[in-house]
Amino acid sequence: MKKNKAQHKQTFAQGFKNSRALYILLLPSLIIFLLFTYYPMYGVIIAFKDFSPAQGILGSPWVGLKNFMQYFNSYQFWPTIRNTIVISLYTILVTFPLPIFLALMCNQIRARRFKKFFQVSTYLPHFISTVVMCGMIILFLSPSTGIIAKLAELFGVTLPNLMGSASAFPSIYVWTEAWQHVGWDSILYIATLSAIDPTLYEAATMDGASKWKRMLHIDVPALLPTATIMFILRMGSVMSVGFEKIYLLQNTLNSSTSEIISTYVYKMGLVSNQYSLSSAIGLFNNVINLILLLLVNYMSKKLNDTSLI
Repeated sequence: MKKNKAQHKQTFAQGFKNSRALYILLLPSLIIFLLFTYYPMYGVIIAFKDFSPAQGILGSPWVGLKNFMQYFNSYQFWPTIRNTIVISLYTILVTFPLPIFLALMCNQIRARRFKKFFQVSTYLPHFISTVVMCGMIILFLSPSTGIIAKLAELFGVTLPNLMGSASAFPSIYVWTEAWQHVGWDSILYIATLSAIDPTLYEAATMDGASKWKRMLHIDVPALLPTATIMFILRMGSVMSVGFEKIYLLQNTLNSSTSEIISTYVYKMGLVSNQYSLSSAIGLFNNVINLILLLLVNYMSKKLNDTSLI
């Protein structure tokens, strides 16, 4: 037993010595990761304290679960949970399958120039900044001067104030999100399809399989493992809807459906200076995300033996 341990240590030391250049290259990234990801987690304890900047994190008194109970009993608890889940699930329902369909469609294009044009034109919106995108949405949907309102007037239709409509906000957010990011999200699936052995298509063609049959029995099975991993990752962020875009599109008229957990945390923490309460809400949000990630990962591993770990 001792001999095996000694051999293992010797093998590890030899492997470390042989790869020390790679470990040195990894060191800066590891340091940055520890400093900006793990070290700030120390501050999460203010969720269990009545934090005061003057007293500091360690000097502030412990209050246990008081901050969590304050959020659970507040009038904003169920609205923020409901809005977050509705917008997040709506986003997944629309933006998860669309990149797969786009990749399958792009894979069927044989004209190289048109294929490149198609890919570039669908990728470009991804590089528009969130602030510019929100400005474009507000301008386009303006009921008086927006381009969509002007086009609607040509057909005798008066465009309502969509940005002031609470019921329209989730659809505005989700479909503009799809337009901006679906092309970029399809890159991973296109890369997966490009790695398929061409002989599979040749064999299927020889057997008389149509394009639809080749897509259904070759392309789709090849995409399933990648799609499963992406779905697991998406489910791990169900409670983390994009803060910037929703906050920039939010107004008093649509706040009943646009107030989500992340915007509420911002308002409680940085606007109202309730640091402990906002930390408690954020911690609760992250714990729910972690539970969902582990649950979906476990179910995926049991059902089709595909998982993150």
